[in-house]
Amino acid sequence: MASDAASRMLGMELAGYGPGWARTRMTVRDDMVNGHGICHGGLIFSLADTAFACACNSWGPVTVAAGCDIVFVAPASGGDVLTAEARMRSRYGRNGIYDVTVTHGDRLVAEFRGRSHQVR
Repeated sequence: MASDAASRMLGMELAGYGPGWARTRMTVRDDMVNGHGICHGGLIFSLADTAFACACNSWGPVTVAAGCDIVFVAPASGGDVLTAEARMRSRYGRNGIYDVTVTHGDRLVAEFRGRSHQVR
């Protein structure tokens, strides 16, 4: 995370991590809101993707995304503090599956599933 310039530019912070899990946080700024007045989905995806990256790299070896999808459940607005919590579901060989839940307080905003691949 220390060398992740994109996440820093978006104001993301690593709020906690351990083997197979990570929690990131981001405040939705005015420049992150789309034409409908809600947080751009790509930025919610980026927050979840950063939590996923931190969780799947928590084991040590360099690991990258092999694929991921997201389901947007509820909108986020300017000023909302979003939290993304990633958890490993399965590791097999050099691959893994991680689920990430994005929330604003107690409200579910999105669910993300990432598939990881360890680089040799």
